[in-house]
Amino acid sequence: MFLTIKALESNCPTVKCSHDGPDIRFPFRVAGRQPQHCGQPGFDLVCKENTTMIDFPSYGPLVVKSISYDFRKLSLLDPQNCVHEVFLNLNPSGTPFQYYYLLKNFTYLNCSTRLSPSLNEVSCLSDSRNHVYTVESSFHMPFSCRQLKTIPIPFSYSPYLADNSFGLGLTWSLPGCEDCESRGGGSCVFQSKEGLKTGCPSIAQDKGFAIVNLLSSGTGSMILIILVFIFVMISIKVYFRQKLKVDEEAENENLL
Repeated sequence: MFLTIKALESNCPTVKCSHDGPDIRFPFRVAGRQPQHCGQPGFDLVCKENTTMIDFPSYGPLVVKSISYDFRKLSLLDPQNCVHEVFLNLNPSGTPFQYYYLLKNFTYLNCSTRLSPSLNEVSCLSDSRNHVYTVESSFHMPFSCRQLKTIPIPFSYSPYLADNSFGLGLTWSLPGCEDCESRGGGSCVFQSKEGLKTGCPSIAQDKGFAIVNLLSSGTGSMILIILVFIFVMISIKVYFRQKLKVDEEAENENLL
């Protein structure tokens, strides 16, 4: 007998900031609308004017475009429409997230004059006196430029990739929750309301069944007691049947 008990899920309903917004559930939560045990620290989202947003201390708020729980991908939009300003200032190391895409080191230069037309100027970071470029780390820096920062980012600036979302994909990892949904284990949750350990509520077994996972101290304990009682009764019944069979065989041997 295999059961899946999802008592905690009833206390952590999925919410949305708008009709077409992403589903918000563990490890994410909306403060004030979902209990604290419904999300992990650092995964708090905010509903602002029907828009789902996440705030990063090193940068500020970004719009949450979508959340893929299967692939653990958080797709973001920059409300300022300047992805490279996000790359330049966002520090994922201080958050539970990492970039979803492969990264490569690029250097941001701020130049007093325009460089060769073969180099693309980051228009949203530049003005008439400051011309910002992203270049390979090995690039020879002209005298008219100063280095702003060398950081690993998904791609250098290109006017063809200059929208407010390309490359703004983050991912996350929680111990015990690797590929919960893709393996048929359900949504990742805290194993208790104390939030000490995360894990899959159930893991798919052969033939598509799920193992027993007791997530509540009330209903789960009662079901466990009932199952133990049934197991004991069946064991006693089997024991007496076997004993009766042995006694009958011994009696027949005595008669012979």
